Amino acid sequence: MTKTTLTTRMRTLTRLTVANRVSAAYLALVGGAMAVAAAQPLFATGPDASLIWVWPPLFTFPAFGFVAWLGEAGWGGDAPTWFFVGGIVLSALVQALALGALWRGLRGRRAERTHHLTAAN
Repeated sequence: MTKTTLTTRMRTLTRLTVANRVSAAYLALVGGAMAVAAAQPLFATGPDASLIWVWPPLFTFPAFGFVAWLGEAGWGGDAPTWFFVGGIVLSALVQALALGALWRGLRGRRAERTHHLTAAN
């Protein structure tokens, strides 16, 4: 594989992950949930303040399920915080890539259909 091919593939993956509307909106949602969860303990001191951290894993759930399983298998349910926060970030990026690929596939089909249906052909 040449360097140009590798660079092209990396650019394509990056575009699919962060450079389209659907992926960007999803990443903004997850990032916002994590920012609110990180800021919540600064403003709330009640016993339920830590329950806000339920939302970021729920937004990344299908991929985060694997991270939770790894945490349970590796640390016996006592995984460090960095593992779960990193897992949320990695899960969000994987799902943003999947959403970007789905969006590109749907847009590509629509563009092909409209290209074949134009009167200019």
